[in-house]
Amino acid sequence: MKIAFIYDVVYPYVKGGAERRYYELAKRLKGDYEIHLWGMKFWEGPDVIQTEEGVILHGVCPPMPLYVNGRRSIKQAIYYALRLIRPLLKENYDLIECPSAPFFPIFTCKLYSLLKRRRLVVVWLEYWGDYWYEYLGKLGGIARFIEKIAGKLPDHIIAISDHTRDALIANGINGGNITSIPLGINLAEIEAVAPSPVQSDLIFVGRLIKEKNVDVLLYVIKELVDNGLNVKCCIVGDGPERVKLERLAQSLALTDRVAFLGFVEKSEDVYALLKSSKVFVFLSTREGFGLVVLEANACGLPVIVAQHEQNAAVSLVRDKETGFLCNLETKEIADCVHKLIIDDGVRYHMQQSAMQWAHYFDWNKTAERTEKQYQGLIEPR
Repeated sequence: MKIAFIYDVVYPYVKGGAERRYYELAKRLKGDYEIHLWGMKFWEGPDVIQTEEGVILHGVCPPMPLYVNGRRSIKQAIYYALRLIRPLLKENYDLIECPSAPFFPIFTCKLYSLLKRRRLVVVWLEYWGDYWYEYLGKLGGIARFIEKIAGKLPDHIIAISDHTRDALIANGINGGNITSIPLGINLAEIEAVAPSPVQSDLIFVGRLIKEKNVDVLLYVIKELVDNGLNVKCCIVGDGPERVKLERLAQSLALTDRVAFLGFVEKSEDVYALLKSSKVFVFLSTREGFGLVVLEANACGLPVIVAQHEQNAAVSLVRDKETGFLCNLETKEIADCVHKLIIDDGVRYHMQQSAMQWAHYFDWNKTAERTEKQYQGLIEPR
């Protein structure tokens, strides 16, 4: 049985929740399925290669920058979608799946689905709706219209969170065609990692873009330091906001307290850094899931997550048990951090609850649920 995953970025060349999903699923489905992944060509050599995990990678086009001026590149998405058409139509698959972002490849996949009479599954990462106006201004109406049309194209939608599923239904998508299956974490891999010698009190992991609100984290650290708490923070990740954030840290006199570690290539090195910290702070106001929150929990860290209507990561936090949900206000966040840093008893209790909670999201469970969904779509044929 052959399945095609259509996504422009490929793990481990680019590391994010969606990329990791395809990597983890492919590893677990390869016995009974032949898995093909169509992305931009990040590797040297032939356009089509087979990975050690048994996945067949198809290089559709040379890689292009994903972000321009801090926003996802429309040009890149259109270019990838167009370059995909001809080679994809030469192949035959039992099922084809692509993510909701960027939208344009969904239209290419729908063309394939109609011509080949095969089922199309779209994994919906997050539904923006009216947020498009805030993100793109006057052009937001066009993007919102395209998003709404794209939501009508799949034969079935897998929403990666209940938050996303509810948003789809609220915007007119048939709930009977939506299944909510969360992303997962690799518990065995995480548990095998030893803590890093690089220690910190606070840690952030993620792409340095405006919506992650790392600047607020810097102001939180400043508040804590001004109130006599000696804290150190590691910021893991890279992105268009990095230079601005480094300058802000310098202006706040935090250069000896905040370490910008940049992009860390190996997942086990990220887990090691998490395990050598005390608290994970994640103040993003726009997340389709927030996988790193669960990874932090699995590493034994209580989490502090920002409350926001566009942040699906709030559903991953059991407030006051595995972490704290806070408004995006410096003092409120600083108070929660202070409590976790100075009170070893509270932090230990949350650590135990966090690790127990993380076990509900093992990748093996996610793969089993996803495979059942695939079988239900393929077998009627």
